[in-house]
Amino acid sequence: MRRAFLALVLAIACAGSAAAHYCAAPLADWQPREALQKKLETDGWSDIAIRIEDGCYLAHASNARGERLHGKFDPVTLAPLPGGGHHHDGDGDDSPFHPDHE
Repeated sequence: MRRAFLALVLAIACAGSAAAHYCAAPLADWQPREALQKKLETDGWSDIAIRIEDGCYLAHASNARGERLHGKFDPVTLAPLPGGGHHHDGDGDDSPFHPDHE
């Protein structure tokens, strides 16, 4: 019984931390995808694909060096979200503009 209780507490704690990465703005407040695409193109992103994930914009693209990039963006401000981009080279960089080394 005690193990079941501890498992429940752990599951609730993990769900709470995951929910912190969701965007919760009303759809009426969102900027259009085209605005994010234009911003990313200005930042050197190309071949951009934008989708919605967890109520945020998620963008996948490449840069001039051919590296794959991805990041998560607030749909209202278009600001990059911390931890929204992932990379696997272990350099500790927490920028949302990560090369995607998958």
